[in-house]
Amino acid sequence: MATLGNPQNTIEVLQKYQFRFQKKFGQNFLIDTHVLDKIVESAGITKDDCVLEIGPGIGTMTQYLAESARKVIAVEIDSNLIPILEDTLSAYDNVQVLNEDILKVDIEALAKEQNEGRPMKVVANLPYYITTPIIMGLLEGEAKVDSITIMVQKEVADRMQMTPGSKEYGALSLAVQYYAKPEIVANVPPNCFMPRPNVGSAVIRLSLYEKPPVEVQDSKYMFQLIRASFNQRRKTLVNGLQNGGLGLTKDEILAALSEMGLSEMVRGETLSLEQFALLSDILQKNHNI
Repeated sequence: MATLGNPQNTIEVLQKYQFRFQKKFGQNFLIDTHVLDKIVESAGITKDDCVLEIGPGIGTMTQYLAESARKVIAVEIDSNLIPILEDTLSAYDNVQVLNEDILKVDIEALAKEQNEGRPMKVVANLPYYITTPIIMGLLEGEAKVDSITIMVQKEVADRMQMTPGSKEYGALSLAVQYYAKPEIVANVPPNCFMPRPNVGSAVIRLSLYEKPPVEVQDSKYMFQLIRASFNQRRKTLVNGLQNGGLGLTKDEILAALSEMGLSEMVRGETLSLEQFALLSDILQKNHNI
């Protein structure tokens, strides 16, 4: 089995290529074989799978994925890592490295080309600074993704599976839970990375739903409401929605809350996904959108 997960081998590769970590890409390479095994196992990868890996770094996890999957497509933004990947992955003929920005990649086209249009499994050790845009791009995109198993900052993983009323519950919790079932599969301390980050990480698996767990007339409008209601967390839902740029009047919002049996003092962070879906449908109907 591949041994890049061993710290000594990682150091040797970095020294050989005189690689310099770039802060702007949020690079923290995994150096713990147990965590690598856990990620591949949690992602449930088999020889039938085409895996999309985001940010392969020096190819540590890519080697593990290549052992288990039929095909791995690794998308790396840092061109300085491409020669290193050509070296560390030279033994694998089932890996393709793309030097691109994942936010600009047409994942649907990639699935057609590499996986006969079937959903791919996404695996990634995500840079903290860009975690949410990548996750939302994968969830909301046209491309069908089977599951997303990712390493993220611990507090972000916690937020994804929070329920109404908790301090960390917010727009990200609702968006993730509309599209997928989140489950934290491992907590990962800072010493499992090089360089060592300042915060703990967690591996979370998002299993995508065939169809969302709630029915709503217009999910886009529902998420506009959700974002508006969390923009000013300490304010009431009425205030948040009134100032959310949605053109809603106070009377319309109060009428909708009354129809749902909710107090006018209710705050957005106490509403469940089902309640936001109902609120969205009522407001849309009454507002004639």
